Amino acid sequence: MNILLTGIDGYVGWPTALRLSKTFPSARIIGVDNFARRRWVEASGCVSAIPIASMPDRLAAAAARGFTNISFIQGDLTDLDFVYQLIRMYRFDVVLHAAAQPSAPYSHIDGARAAFTQHNNVQSTLNLLWAIHESGLDATCHVIETTTMGVYGAPEFEIPEGFVTAEHKGRRDRVPFPGMAGSWYHMTKAHDAAHLYLANKLWKMRVTDLRTAIVYGAETEETCLDPRLATRFDFDFYFGVVLNRFCAMAMTGHPITIYGKGEQRKPQISLEDCVQSTVNAVALAKGAAFDVYNQATEPVAIVDLATAIQRGAVPLGLDVEVVHIPNPRVEKEEHAMTIDTARFRELLPSPKFTVASATEGILTALLPYRDVLTRHRDRFMTPA
Repeated sequence: MNILLTGIDGYVGWPTALRLSKTFPSARIIGVDNFARRRWVEASGCVSAIPIASMPDRLAAAAARGFTNISFIQGDLTDLDFVYQLIRMYRFDVVLHAAAQPSAPYSHIDGARAAFTQHNNVQSTLNLLWAIHESGLDATCHVIETTTMGVYGAPEFEIPEGFVTAEHKGRRDRVPFPGMAGSWYHMTKAHDAAHLYLANKLWKMRVTDLRTAIVYGAETEETCLDPRLATRFDFDFYFGVVLNRFCAMAMTGHPITIYGKGEQRKPQISLEDCVQSTVNAVALAKGAAFDVYNQATEPVAIVDLATAIQRGAVPLGLDVEVVHIPNPRVEKEEHAMTIDTARFRELLPSPKFTVASATEGILTALLPYRDVLTRHRDRFMTPA
């Protein structure tokens, strides 16, 4: 089995590569990346709190620990010729597409970055889909993409897994949930979801759309084996997800700063559970199905994230303050999100972590890097 993993250098991509290697030891895993995430974070004036090795060092460490079936090719998925050559050369059985510009705040800096995010994310997906189709792999290649739960927006009813039943003038149909994204980044994933659906409808391509929640955490079982296997940990305003950023604040004595009331609930999943469920999707049955899974283990209010960190900090002797400031974002501050995850619970029957159980471990993992966090604490909040 040949597996293509796009975005292998990423926060989720690298630990996914290691778990794929362990789960499918006879498979050939080929990772692709152009190292853009490293450049974006550097250009934003920040770094990964946990040092990340170069790709050659990562691969050497992986091989030394028994993960011997991972290869790497540097390339840009917006380059159509590169993508066609890649697909036609290896004729993948699985394409796991995790590469993207993933930051909503970054996509809102200015028009140039909004346009870049649209082109980078949407063009990459289109190139992969068309390369698979024109290489005659529609019936044999399983396409898995980690999109985002952000495509749903914040409806007042329970968020379904991909589809709703609509009624108009007495007639009913089951239709894809409309793209109600609240950022230019999330809208790219709404476009991707529509393109994935169309590829399945037109070409009967096997597609799994993982609507990924906010992923938090510092490590997985595999990344702990060797410092060179560590994945990145971003904590700045642009690329640090809220729980990770709050943990960084707690480590440096910076008050955990909440926009507005912080009572809006957001879908969450630990890095460990995200990786495991993504790898589980690789083993799904082939065919012509289009499946959507809400890849989330719990919705948690922002203020409750802060409370969980305060509790997790107690055994470490950290005194964590929480403050509220006016919310600069256009969002509902008291949204009581409910999510249908019935199908996802079949993909991941036993999640390993909750926010409440994970925070002490994240803080512990960050302890050796307090000086890095302190030097860059001006990156926690919206740059002036």
